[in-house]
Amino acid sequence: MSEVKTQFKHVSYLWDEDQAAKLAGDEVALLVYRSNLLGADLRLTNYGGGNTSCKALAKDPLTGNEVEVMWVKGSGGDLGTMKRSGLAALYVDRLRALKNIYRGIEHEDEMVGLFNHCIYDLASKAPSIDTPLHGFLPFKHIDHLHPDAAIAIAAAKDGKKITEELFGGTIGWVGWQKPGFDLGLQLKQCLDENPGIRGIMLGSHGLFTWGDTAYESYINTLEVIERCADYIEQHTGKDKAVFGGQKIESLAKEQRAAQAASLAPILRGFCSSERKMLGHFTDDDRVLEFINSNDLDRLAPLGTSCPDHFLRTKISPLVLNLVPGEDLSDVKAIKAKLQPLFEDYRKMYKEYYETCKHPNSPAIRDANPVVILYPGVGMFTFSKDKQTARVAAEFYINAINVMRGSEAISEYTSLPRQEAFNIEYWLLEEAKLQRMPKPKALSGRVALVTGSAGGIGKAIAKKFVEEGACVILNDINEERLQGAVEEFRGLYGKDAVAATLLNVTDNQSIVAALDATALAFGGVDIVVNNAGISISKAIEDHSIEEWDKLYDILVKGQFLVSKAAAAVLRKQDIGGDIINIVSKNSVVAGPNNAGYGSAKAAQAHLTRLLAAELGKDKIRVNTVNPDAVIANSNIWAGGWAEGRAKAYGITVEELPAYYAKRTLLNEIILPEDIADACYAFVGGLLNKSTGNILNVDGGVAMAFVR
Repeated sequence: MSEVKTQFKHVSYLWDEDQAAKLAGDEVALLVYRSNLLGADLRLTNYGGGNTSCKALAKDPLTGNEVEVMWVKGSGGDLGTMKRSGLAALYVDRLRALKNIYRGIEHEDEMVGLFNHCIYDLASKAPSIDTPLHGFLPFKHIDHLHPDAAIAIAAAKDGKKITEELFGGTIGWVGWQKPGFDLGLQLKQCLDENPGIRGIMLGSHGLFTWGDTAYESYINTLEVIERCADYIEQHTGKDKAVFGGQKIESLAKEQRAAQAASLAPILRGFCSSERKMLGHFTDDDRVLEFINSNDLDRLAPLGTSCPDHFLRTKISPLVLNLVPGEDLSDVKAIKAKLQPLFEDYRKMYKEYYETCKHPNSPAIRDANPVVILYPGVGMFTFSKDKQTARVAAEFYINAINVMRGSEAISEYTSLPRQEAFNIEYWLLEEAKLQRMPKPKALSGRVALVTGSAGGIGKAIAKKFVEEGACVILNDINEERLQGAVEEFRGLYGKDAVAATLLNVTDNQSIVAALDATALAFGGVDIVVNNAGISISKAIEDHSIEEWDKLYDILVKGQFLVSKAAAAVLRKQDIGGDIINIVSKNSVVAGPNNAGYGSAKAAQAHLTRLLAAELGKDKIRVNTVNPDAVIANSNIWAGGWAEGRAKAYGITVEELPAYYAKRTLLNEIILPEDIADACYAFVGGLLNKSTGNILNVDGGVAMAFVR
């Protein structure tokens, strides 16, 4: 192996010779290894972007003869996490033979279906649109990436000239062309006309590099991107103004967070005019540099260049007409100020669709913006789920990097509107969207369940996540909360859950928790007042302090959380749900229960009062009445079990059986049963129900409310 450079400034060299040695002889394993390394560095390619391949000999299962097979990243997936199962495997000779029946660029989409006739491994992933780009090139290992540094050159007005001068003719150039069969032919033509080149720059798009081995391809890729990044850095020194220089100053970090938390639910409401959207906020330094600059108004409307960026960020962002630090307390006034902006954006998007559509184009999609820029504060992104919103933010930061580099070395150029439309409303992309799984019942919804680090609260949170919601876990106990967060992230991934400490008796803590929810997900849709304690004592043994504690946590806590939540729900103006976990003790009188039972009765009536008040805002307020939920419940700590056992003249160990036997169904009630009841209220079938009580107690006749 020739001596190569392994020290880089702008990219990460991650190759481990010992690890690679274990994979020697297995070219596909080395391809997966290389792909994971490339995908681990977002400076090389973004999430889900780019593709890699290798060609090697394999035994034909029908003839037993050795044939050349290409393994290439399949449709969808992400290089950083890709496994062998994420690859498509195709016969190279069959793929190249498709050139013989290719009818021209007007018909190139039909070639995708023909890839199926070239598949070697019938269990492999479906081939992507980029398959011919790899298949028509002769190299054993190929990387196609979307590095910001390379796209900055590819999207520059003088990109072709810069590429020729920077690499001395060793990097070819193919002008913008939508990915597909024709682009694969153009890559091969570029190579034929420029033998000996080490890669090809795709105008406005990305980079192709290669090598005879997995390692040579990896090093070649790093070296080319490093040179691009070095070149851009030379043109963006400290003495050179970026984006035309700074126009405004950012607010301080804490002020930015406060402004974003206050504004996010309002923006979410606007963006959810067609379907509920989830949000993401970032005040990354690269974002602030762009949105605070003199060139923001010129560059933002241009949109992005790389199709991977564009598909996730839409035609252009919406720039808010708010000043940093503006008073956002008058929600009605802020909405009135923003309403025309959203109307103009929707009008612009509809005109873009009508101007560019083809006779067979899919129907127009949601006309609301994905990316929203607030100068001095940061960037909001909204999409169908948290991951897509977060990734949209990452892609727009990539686009900012591209604009920054292009402007430094030349002049940034975006995709023409028609070309952008052809990508966004590509029939093949539409087919991919149609194949996606149907959204779950709670997709696009955000839930805050108080006391969700254990017991009933955790069961409710799990149920909601499993049905598609994002949840913000909370508890007054930091250690218990951290354990729940780790469990949820392990089960459901990082995008499904956020966390905050919450004391329901402290209004400041509640407001901070809802702010954290707004920053994490854009707002809230479902609030479950679940946090509670239980004290069972005869009245002569019941202290005033215990009485106050019960009413502070159960009644005052429910009131304060509901009040703060209602303010956020009204900001969004898209309705919502408040569910109060009360108890059968709210209607059943029993011994040794004066404090707890009366507090539960107050909770139950507060449900009815709030249902009456919030109905005009399409906010439903309902009650779930559990009884005797013993398993994994914190309610049985602190002497409650002993108190109830004493009241019934039995031992603590006999309580579960005692409670089950007194029910009509003779059933033990579990936290999951309460979670199912909560889901019944919010899952879509009871959207016209409010002020109701749902008993989950196995059937306690004394607790019947009607």
